[in-house]
Amino acid sequence: MSSSTAMLGPVIALVAWSMVMWLWMYATRIPAILSAKMKLDPNAPSGVQMAQLPAAVRWKADNYNHLMEQPTIFYATALTIALLGVDSIASVILGWAYVVIRVAHSLLQALSNKIPFRFALFALSNIPLFALTYIAATEFLSRVSVNS
Repeated sequence: MSSSTAMLGPVIALVAWSMVMWLWMYATRIPAILSAKMKLDPNAPSGVQMAQLPAAVRWKADNYNHLMEQPTIFYATALTIALLGVDSIASVILGWAYVVIRVAHSLLQALSNKIPFRFALFALSNIPLFALTYIAATEFLSRVSVNS
């Protein structure tokens, strides 16, 4: 398997992890809503009703939302690297490093939500993301300048 094809592995893994968090979110949220006998009001301001749920239930939803934010940059960058056919084991390693750090971030947030540690993992996850962005940009620019 080429490195550019292998770059899709971390993408698929993070998508799969996002689905795990989605399941975990609803596996805790629905029982909490039922237990609290909440009447869901579509006219309530966003987040007001969910704020009534226990913090440990909300943490899963918060993390799922976080997985829909910064990782979109990872997806775009990783897919760009794969589409450009970048044959770099470093890119694959960086991709997996990003995924491992994001999964650790998810577990920390979903289980204990220790914000200083969570922030450290978030900051750390930017290192492979910046490196992947650099690889994608330089590869793209090298091809643009050759074709100009």
